[in-house]
Amino acid sequence: MRQPLESAARLPGRAADRILLCTTREGGAWTAVLVITALFSTAAQILFPAFLGKALDSALDAGTGVSGWVTGCLVIVVAMAAADALFELAAGTSAARGTALLRRSMLGTLVSWTGPGTPRTGAGDLVSRLVGSAAEAGGVAAVLVRAAVSVVPAAGSVVALWLIDPWLAGTFLLGLPAVVLLLRAFTRRISDVSTRYQETQGRLASALLEALSGRRTIAAAGTADAELRRVLRELPELNRLGHGMWLAQTQAAGRTALLTPLLEIAVLSVAGFALADGRITVGEMLAAAQYVAIGSGLGMTTMLLGRLARARAGAERVRGVLAQPVLDYGDRRLPPGPGRLELRDVRVAAGGERVLDGVDLTVPGGACMALVGASGSGKSLLAAVAGRLADPDAGDVALDGTPLRRLTHHDLRSAVGYAFERPVLFGETLGDAVARGTGRASPHVPAERIVRAARAADVDAFVRRLPAEYRTPLAEASLSGGEVQRIGLARAFAHSGRLLILDDATSSLDTVTEHRISQVLTGTLRDRTRIIVAHRAATAARADEVVWLDGGRVRRVGPHHELWRSEPEYRLVFRSEGGLGEGGPGAGGLGEGADGEGVLGEGADREGALREGAFRDGVLGEGADREGALGVEAFRGGALGEGAFRGGVFRGGAFRDGAFRDGALRDGAAGPQDDTFEKELP
Repeated sequence: MRQPLESAARLPGRAADRILLCTTREGGAWTAVLVITALFSTAAQILFPAFLGKALDSALDAGTGVSGWVTGCLVIVVAMAAADALFELAAGTSAARGTALLRRSMLGTLVSWTGPGTPRTGAGDLVSRLVGSAAEAGGVAAVLVRAAVSVVPAAGSVVALWLIDPWLAGTFLLGLPAVVLLLRAFTRRISDVSTRYQETQGRLASALLEALSGRRTIAAAGTADAELRRVLRELPELNRLGHGMWLAQTQAAGRTALLTPLLEIAVLSVAGFALADGRITVGEMLAAAQYVAIGSGLGMTTMLLGRLARARAGAERVRGVLAQPVLDYGDRRLPPGPGRLELRDVRVAAGGERVLDGVDLTVPGGACMALVGASGSGKSLLAAVAGRLADPDAGDVALDGTPLRRLTHHDLRSAVGYAFERPVLFGETLGDAVARGTGRASPHVPAERIVRAARAADVDAFVRRLPAEYRTPLAEASLSGGEVQRIGLARAFAHSGRLLILDDATSSLDTVTEHRISQVLTGTLRDRTRIIVAHRAATAARADEVVWLDGGRVRRVGPHHELWRSEPEYRLVFRSEGGLGEGGPGAGGLGEGADGEGVLGEGADREGALREGAFRDGVLGEGADREGALGVEAFRGGALGEGAFRGGVFRGGAFRDGAFRDGALRDGAAGPQDDTFEKELP
């Protein structure tokens, strides 16, 4: 359904007009009904004055044949009413179909948008286009038919006046150029104002949505009044443009109210002389007056032109969305394979700059590859290209020898799973949010698969604490950033594809949780090819190899420990990203070599908090903390104390007296009496 509109939007020239024509055709048989009923109603409208004049002449002529002409008038009136009712039904149906087509096409384009980052148009403006502009353009079929048929009454009136008396038709035609000039000026003015009015509406909607999305930040900063002024600053312009549309319509109506009576007076004056000369009858003079009103009836025409201008402005805003690039899928099936990923001379430009430049990379099937680089080096974009969330401007990406561009939509999305830094959760419940990783809703996914994915993402314990567990509605689940991220990970783990891409998907997790999930990535999920955008040295250390990106190019590929030892600039990447770098964060931080292998090495903490070998193999060893805060085997299996962190909660005595000195956590602050850690998980 989207292809005709996409093609119309991308062709040069009058794209908005082509979109309106496609929308009109979408009405199908109802558009034909619109044409037929409009023509029938117009024909009846032209015939009615003639029948009325004949009825009057018959009444003045001793009543001969009056009943027949009166009956004819009644039949015409009933026929016009029926035609108008059927026209309104067809107009509503065709408008619903046209609007639905535009909204489906726009939504399909937006969710398939392939550019890097996000569209430049704000979310509020996109919603405005999706709702308001689509509705204006979607109802264009009835407006187009009415506007096209509107020339028929004028032409019919001229013919009828000519048949009554040629002088009447000539008089009417003398005033017709003034009518045309009036309509032309009105159309130009209303088109410009309508376009700017809808654009201003979009800017207002964008500002409002931004304020609603950031209401917590606004409250924390105390800038509510400033934000209110920012959101409402478009109102004066909206008010001015609204008055402009009203003024254009009232001026056209005022000029019409002046022009139409002048034409009627002129034609009726000539008709009076013709009546006095005996060239026309009284009934024909009445019919002539009616035809002048019909032929010069600018009120309906100006209204139609105003609606047509709004529809065209709406179509132009719809075109701005449909012209965005979208992914086209091929017809090839993905052959069996281990998930070998190849990028050949991949190049991507954004904003006039080369973001990825000649990237050549091969990821063996089943390997875990970390993408490392400073901010802006192209890590997330490379991850998007690797999973075909975006297409490169040049080069190719292949999975098990098959270019991603040539794969069917089903095969591509079945093969590639994703987890993001800020995932958006979909579905009705938490279980549904996890199940969406399979491409299906939770009722169609075995509960064991959902739970297994949640456990792998270390979120099962949290969900079990909720009253409705996995049936908890998303809207009622108060989720922290880390919990949202873990559910996003669970959704990716539920995916059964051969390629898994994590775009900084563990950035909001604490060190213990991140370590557990890393064990899953390097253990349970070893059957998949894994690409991980890494900002922490520990994450990079657990990968089989690291791809070091610098300025959109692959600077070097190798194990983390080799890069760490031989490349001082590589270590600086983690320092700039807030990870463990040379010299650490300063006084009391982690010293040189603190995380050389992804663990804490010699002299790990400058102030002596962690001794040599304190974090050996991911476990805090004996005497790890000199002040006694963490005792022997304090971190056994990732737990604090024996069983202290079992099932994701702190058991009684996990942090006992003096666990954190200097007032951090005193006197059993997190002991059994603390409700926060009171409930024990199964």
